[in-house]
Amino acid sequence: QVQLVESGGGSVEAGGSLRLSCAGSGFTYNTYAMTWFRQAPGKEREGVAAINSGGGFTAYLEAVKGRFTISRDNAKNTLYLQMNSLKPEDTAMYYCAARRATGYSFKSADFDYWGQGTQVTVSS
Repeated sequence: QVQLVESGGGSVEAGGSLRLSCAGSGFTYNTYAMTWFRQAPGKEREGVAAINSGGGFTAYLEAVKGRFTISRDNAKNTLYLQMNSLKPEDTAMYYCAARRATGYSFKSADFDYWGQGTQVTVSS
């Protein structure tokens, strides 16, 4: 049974940091590219950061470049998102998603598995 379980969300003040984790199980983790998405109330879901299956290639939403870092540990079947210099506009539910391909994507339709999400709230 495939599972993606996010953790690490919470409430922080602007300028603070959080580290999200996404633990995968039930599939061959190192053959899947991974992406972090987020969705704020009343807004469409957007891809925030993506990484290929091997971990050597990453891409970011322009709004988070220089503040967020995506990484993965294939030995631990875990994906991470280090979020620094958080802003109120980063407030959203954050989801990890897995795509059975080597290359990364920001298109929701490309993904096979999704986590339940973890809430990030940034106060001003």
